Amino acid sequence: MSYFVYILKCSDGSLYTGITTDITKRLDEHNNSEKGAKYTKARRPVKLIYQESSENRSTASKREYAIKKLTRVKKLQLIEKTF
Repeated sequence: MSYFVYILKCSDGSLYTGITTDITKRLDEHNNSEKGAKYTKARRPVKLIYQESSENRSTASKREYAIKKLTRVKKLQLIEKTF
């Protein structure tokens, strides 16, 4: 099963990083349901601005942790390199 690490841009301009197996479903949950993260519920709507695939949950979780430790500037540089 493939996992994805993603970054969302919230309505207040903040960035949220997470992992999922289904990007489309998870984005919908963040924007429209009670299953979204507590952080994003107060900052809707959110927009997907970055994603990368991982082999498994373990590598996705490690990558998520590494991205979360980056400064905002470094996260934005990562996003820019992708597009």
